[in-house]
Amino acid sequence: MSLQFAANLSFLYQNLPFLDRIDAAARDGFKGVEYVSPLEFSAPDIRRRLDDNGVQQVLFNAAVGQWSRGERGIGALPGHQAEFRDAMERALEYAGVLGNRLLHVMAGLVPSGADRAACAAAFQENLAWAAPHAAAQGITLLLEPINQRDMPGYFLSYQHDAIALIDAVGASNIALQFDCYHCQIMEGDVVTRLRALQDRIGHIQIASVPGRHEPDGEELNYPFVFERLRELGYEGWIGCEYKPRAGTSEGLGWLRLAAPR
Repeated sequence: MSLQFAANLSFLYQNLPFLDRIDAAARDGFKGVEYVSPLEFSAPDIRRRLDDNGVQQVLFNAAVGQWSRGERGIGALPGHQAEFRDAMERALEYAGVLGNRLLHVMAGLVPSGADRAACAAAFQENLAWAAPHAAAQGITLLLEPINQRDMPGYFLSYQHDAIALIDAVGASNIALQFDCYHCQIMEGDVVTRLRALQDRIGHIQIASVPGRHEPDGEELNYPFVFERLRELGYEGWIGCEYKPRAGTSEGLGWLRLAAPR
């Protein structure tokens, strides 16, 4: 079976204006795109560019907070419930135009001195509110454990903690966003975890470890990982969230091997 790869436009094609990155991704053979947030741009303008290139909007992040001020989500921040709901409503409006069926809900950085139990309770409350609103649009919410080296203080860093939170909410449209890069740094044993969690995974992301470059070397053997995903029958998207060593297009030899056009 073939695997589906989505270009993460917050990482790839950094030499181009945002909308032009969609054109470049399509030229290079990507069938889908993802990125941090579309909110600085007009949703109809993005949708037009997607349609012109025959590219699918796969996901973007929701409830990210004030990114320019260092916030990395507000889902698990006590006292931010009203802000969270406003942010989710806006994200769902964009998703309704762009057509994506996945939204990554960011937890955020634990405030200094904050009680983690209170953060968990806030995140559970927020997800319980968001899940039925997303379900009404056919959207699945995703939780992504992020490593503590790249994002110190992030609330969610382990697969089992994400699964526990998903189970606590109990909504059928919340799934795990399994980032191989983050998992390798925090937990290792990536393929075994993919096998164990295959029924809980809604999206996968990739990058080399430790450099976060193209998935063509360093610690993780991605040809092996891709073959195991084929054996598991994984039909979801694989987001390419990595920092190209040089130009994006010049570094896509791995893609031509993994997903020949």
